[in-house]
Parts: sequence; structure tokens; C-alpha cells
Amino acid sequence: MQPVRATVKSAGRGGWRLAGGCTTTYRIGSSDYSLSQFAREMLPEATRSGAFIPSHLSPAPTERRGLDESVECLHEAAHPFALLGLADRLRLARAMRAGYAGTALRSVELSCLAKQIVPGTPLEGEEWLLGPWPVLRHLRLLVEAMSAFGEHREPPLGQVGRTVDDRLSVEAFPGRVLDSLLLAGTRAEIHLRAAVGESEMRATRARFYKEPGPGGVVLILAGGNAAAIPCHDLLTKLFNEGKVCLLKMHPVNAYLGPLLQQAFAPAVERDFLRIVYGGDDAGTYLALHPGVDEFHLTGSAATLDALLEAGDQRGRARRAGDPPVLGKPITSQLGNVSPVLIVPGPYLDRQIAAHAVWLAGAMVQNAACNRTTPRLIVTPLGWPQRDAFLRYLESALELAPLRTPFYPGAMARWERLTESHPDGRCVGNPIAGTLPWTLIPGLDPTDRREPLYSTDAFCPIVAETSVGSPDPLEYLHHAVGFVNERVWGTLSASLIVHPSTLADRELGPAVERAIAQLRYGAVGINSWPALLSALVAPPWGAHPSSSAGDVQSGRGWIHNTAMLEDIEKTVLRRSVTFAARPHYAPGHRSAHHLGRRLAAVERGAGWAGLPGVLRAALRA
Repeated sequence: MQPVRATVKSAGRGGWRLAGGCTTTYRIGSSDYSLSQFAREMLPEATRSGAFIPSHLSPAPTERRGLDESVECLHEAAHPFALLGLADRLRLARAMRAGYAGTALRSVELSCLAKQIVPGTPLEGEEWLLGPWPVLRHLRLLVEAMSAFGEHREPPLGQVGRTVDDRLSVEAFPGRVLDSLLLAGTRAEIHLRAAVGESEMRATRARFYKEPGPGGVVLILAGGNAAAIPCHDLLTKLFNEGKVCLLKMHPVNAYLGPLLQQAFAPAVERDFLRIVYGGDDAGTYLALHPGVDEFHLTGSAATLDALLEAGDQRGRARRAGDPPVLGKPITSQLGNVSPVLIVPGPYLDRQIAAHAVWLAGAMVQNAACNRTTPRLIVTPLGWPQRDAFLRYLESALELAPLRTPFYPGAMARWERLTESHPDGRCVGNPIAGTLPWTLIPGLDPTDRREPLYSTDAFCPIVAETSVGSPDPLEYLHHAVGFVNERVWGTLSASLIVHPSTLADRELGPAVERAIAQLRYGAVGINSWPALLSALVAPPWGAHPSSSAGDVQSGRGWIHNTAMLEDIEKTVLRRSVTFAARPHYAPGHRSAHHLGRRLAAVERGAGWAGLPGVLRAALRA
């Protein structure tokens, strides 16, 4: 494999691959640009710096005095906010929902500009599904939950049952008939920790609304790869925990900060939320600030280490220690080498092709810059359909346009991780500024120095290795042990399982035991577990098994509009017989229409928006 050299010194070198026309104009300073003009005139310089939004649109770093003032104002508002009456809190959530709905389109436009997505093409759908749709859904579910509290009842839960290892299981999706039609064949459940019974689950649910705490100031160090991330973080802290928030925007998507300031103005005006800007130095200063009571980080383990070492030289060894190294609670989302386990079964060609399509879609979404992007395929050793599956995967990847990696360092990571694997397969013909979709098959499962087992690449690479045998029981035993012990991360994992295997009297329970044994906070069965994050009702976070010396993918749960505690993991199950292509599948022809219409449903269209969603889904 020859590394792609992406340094661009002039607009004329190689050109830019922009499919379709562009009808949207953007005002930058005193000039108007179409997206294609922006690519021709401004992106070559931006590629060298790793930033695709002009500095005109990103606020300047907040000065130290402004950081201190924000902390002080939040500190004064923290206790009053914790004591805020339910009716006032509900009005606040409704006002924030209306405010965010008014900025949703502009958020998508700016995100497309930043990521070189041509508006009006299917790729635009990514930004609806990484921003407005889940955020508006989050706000709706919070409003519904608080409305239920106001009527002296708890928000409804789905069916309560028991897992194969006798843990309590609570259905979190679908929560209403409309949801079951919008995402047909999809179910999500929450597994609680051992020894938690139903009475305890109900007694501790929505604890803040039963026993309001003293409040506090939470620093949110937001992720920069998706527009929804800072919103989910602050909404969880504000409404699940009753704490005021200091949101420091990530430099990569700081351009969204002014929009969030406008969208959430009802909270900003009352000093329940402040938004600031800056790099690592600002984050470190605020994490150590005596007026900040706790912080939540979405980023890398290296970033968390640096923060902790700034406050305590023993930080690396005590990253998840108790008491916290900085003397304050820390929650985090730190990434993952997300594995996909393929359980052997009697698959037809069309079935393995369909699985390859959703897996390819999960890989290419957001230019492979998600913490849940599949990074490692674990096939059965000696599986007769392995080669066919990998061919189908490459064919599906061919349908996806190559992307300019918008996240800093992606090109360097791609070159570093591929240079030792000359047998890697590149899909697509990269031009200056893009990277090919890259499959690296045949990794040695016994190689403890293999970086692809320990590095969240955050670039378009997926690797493959084989363990166990074509026998499903033997494969599950080896594969679960391999990913638990050898693969870095505890955030998300997927299982591909044939329906007859799930229905089998012996193999079905074995699959359920594997789900229970996987040390991941989100597990997808025949589906990409990232959808759990977008559903919002289920909790989202890493498995709570990390040790004091190795925090893996982080600590704590966000989203969780079900407001449950003592969580072990969430599980997404999707029928393999669903008719509609997943919205993230390569070649989806109407993803932009589908994303916009899903957001409209959550904005308030409700049942009236269903026909438009179905039409867009069926035109895929």
C-alpha cells in the first residue's frame, strides 16, 4: 500500500471531488461563497492546518478573565438552579427545544461547510443525524419526562425482564407506537448491574427529581467530531443531575458555539449555561479551577491523562481512582477500538451482503471519525464465507465517496498505521486531500504489539482477524475472550448473528451469554450500536468495569432520559429482515431527505411527519 501524500500547496493540484451542484451560499466576512468556491479558494490552506472552517466563523479563544467570570457566574447560579421548581425547569426545557429547532438548519449548513459536504446531496443526511435529529429527540424526551413528573407519575418504561445471567433488563425503545414505525424492527434494552431488583430500580430512578442535591458547576470539554455531542452532554448534566454547565467548545467545531449560544439562550441568560472557547490550555485551566466542581470529557485517553497529570503527577496510574485525582468527580467518553464479531451460521449470500452494507456504512459515516466506527472485524477461523464477506464489504465501500478527513491528525495516523501493512486493500482512487477506505485483513491474533488492537485510528481503516473455528460455540468462547482481553476499549461492540442461531435452543442462550460477558457499554445485534446514542432514552457510556489503572473508554453515563441508575450496558437488537436500507448505508440516495424529516418529527410534526419519513426511507 502506497501512502497517500495529502499536502496541497495550490488549488490547481489535483482539484477537489465535489459531486453535484451547489445552491447554498455562505457569507464569510463581507463576501459570499458557494461551497465549491470555498473548496477551490480556501481549502488547500485549510488542509495543511487541519481546519476546514475559516477563522471568521470560529470565535476567538476566551481570555482568562472571561473564563474566571463564567465560573463565578455559574457558581452563584448553581444552588438556585438545583432548587428550581419543576414547572420552571420544564419551561426552560421547552424554551431550549424551541430555540434549538430555530438553529437546526444553520447547524447543518455550517457542519457541511466544515466537512466539505455538498448541501443537497445524500451526505448532508449525516449532519442531520449527527446533530438536529438526536438533539431534538433528547429535548422532547426530557420535556415528556418532566411533564410526567408534574402529573405525579413516572415516565413509562417498556417491558421489564431478566437476562440470561439474571440481571434486570428494561426495554428503552420503542417508547411509543410512532417510534416503532420510524425505526421498524429496532429494540433497545438496558441491562442493570447484578443484584439490582425492580423495586430498587424504581426507587432510584430519577433520583434528582425525588431528592434534589446541592447542585454544582460542571465543566464540559466537548468532542469536536459531531454537532450533537456538546448538546447531549450539557442536557444530561442540566436536567438529569441538576447542575449548571460551563461548555468549552472543541476547536474543531467551535463554529457551532454561537449557534448554541442562540439556541440555548434561555439557559445562558440565567447563568445556567456558559459557553467558552480555547484549546488545551483553557481546558486544563478550567479543570483545575477551584470554582469547577466536576468535569466531563469527550476526547482521548491521552487528553484525560494530560489533564490529570497537570493536577497530580500520579494521574496516569490513578486515572479512575477514588478519590478523584483532582479532588473532583470526572466522567468521560474516551473512544474505542470497536469490534464486530461475526458468529458463523447458515448465511445466504444476500444476507452476508446486507450485513456488509451496514458495516460499510458504519465505517464511512462522518469520514470514519466516530468513537463507534468499526475498527476490527473478528471472523471465525476457517469460516468458508470469510472471503465472500470481505468482497461484499469492499463492494459496499466502493459506493461511498472518498472524504477529506476533517479531524486533525487523521492523515498522519493513516500513514502510520498502514505503513507496516503493505497487504492492506485501498478502496477508491484518492486525490489530494482525501484518504481511501482501507481494509487490512489477516491480522495475527497472537501479536500483542499490533497497534490496530490498541489504537482508535479515527481515520478510514478497518482491520480483520480470525479466532476460534466455524463452530458457533467455540467461536463465541474465543471471540468474546479475545475482544475483552486483547482489544482496547469498553464503549461499543457488534455481533452479527443468523436468525436461526438466535432461535436455536442451544446456540440462542450461548449468544445471550456472550452479550452478557462482553465488557462493552453498548452492544449491537445485527446493527451498529451507535444508533443507541441517537435514540437518547438508553444510557450511553463505557462498561463500568474499568480499573483504577486503566479507565479504557471512560466512566459515567450520558443521555439516559429513562433516568435509570446502576447500569451495566445497553443492547440494540435489529431484525435482519428489515426492508429499508439503514440511513447510513453507502449509496443511500435520500439520506438527506430522511435526516431532515426525522428531525421534523422530533421538532413537533409527530404523526404528520411519518409519511415523509417513510417516503424518504423507501427511496433509498
